[in-house]
Amino acid sequence: MKVVITGGTGFIGQRLARRIGELGALTGPSGEPETVEEIVLFDHHRPAAPIEAPGLRVVQGDIAQREQVSQLIDRDDVSVFHLASVVSGAGEQDFDLALRVNLKGGRNLLEACRARQGAPRLVFASSIAVFGGSAMPAAVGDTTKQTPQTTYGTTKAILELLINDYSRKGFLDGRSARLPTIIIRPGRPNAAASSFASGLFREPLNGIDVTLPVAPETAMPVLGYRAAVENLIKLHELPGEALGDDCAVGLPSLPVTVADMLAALPRAAGPRRLGTITIEPDPFIERICAGWPRRTEDGRARALGLTSESDLEQIVSDYIEDYLAEAEED
Repeated sequence: MKVVITGGTGFIGQRLARRIGELGALTGPSGEPETVEEIVLFDHHRPAAPIEAPGLRVVQGDIAQREQVSQLIDRDDVSVFHLASVVSGAGEQDFDLALRVNLKGGRNLLEACRARQGAPRLVFASSIAVFGGSAMPAAVGDTTKQTPQTTYGTTKAILELLINDYSRKGFLDGRSARLPTIIIRPGRPNAAASSFASGLFREPLNGIDVTLPVAPETAMPVLGYRAAVENLIKLHELPGEALGDDCAVGLPSLPVTVADMLAALPRAAGPRRLGTITIEPDPFIERICAGWPRRTEDGRARALGLTSESDLEQIVSDYIEDYLAEAEED
């Protein structure tokens, strides 16, 4: 079978590709395990460094170009992980770009799957940004009303509904993974409003000073990148009937504050010399963060076998092992 990962040269896309390559097989449209012969990472830019995984290739293109997307989904035995998206901060600053990439691009992908025989499995990376508004409860779950307060969240909510309907019609076998803030992302900060949540750990661990744009009491649900990748694969492997008529599942998460993260960092870092952390609130970022849920109700996700890390220290330890330990040995 073939696996297509849109937004595939990003951090999660690359880790997902490597993990699928390690597994060697996924459940195909037949409902049985099938060998993964090809993994395609589709993105608007090429990765800075080569990505290694069995049968992997990178295709550079524009998800808003329907013909390019149709050429990706060129066989019936295909599964898709749809990660491509204009992120929250960028979506607020460029409304038209968010609609073009997130909505038009997403619809192109759904139509390409619809054109195949059978019902290809599609896992969509949605977000808890689908929630918001003055009536939003402190804890959100799969039955909470969606009133997003960002363009990014609105496009995610629309695609969730479309995937439900395409699945109901039998055009594809979809499932939406509603992600909390994923940490700790290596490399440079991106345009997501939540980027500071990774920078809070990443820069100090690398001995770099960092300025936080939010107050210590800022609260958010978080999930480590290892668990996020495993949950995307587990969600893919679930039979459609396990999800019922709602294909969107909020992933498990840890409810934390920035103060919790600041306290966990030195505990997990051990004797490492850390960069200095300064707090200088940014009204633009704080306004977006104020509309986020403070925690999630994840009973349904956990009943489906999805998991989270045990605590923040585990997430920091995983990052040190994956991205710092080798460099320190050199």
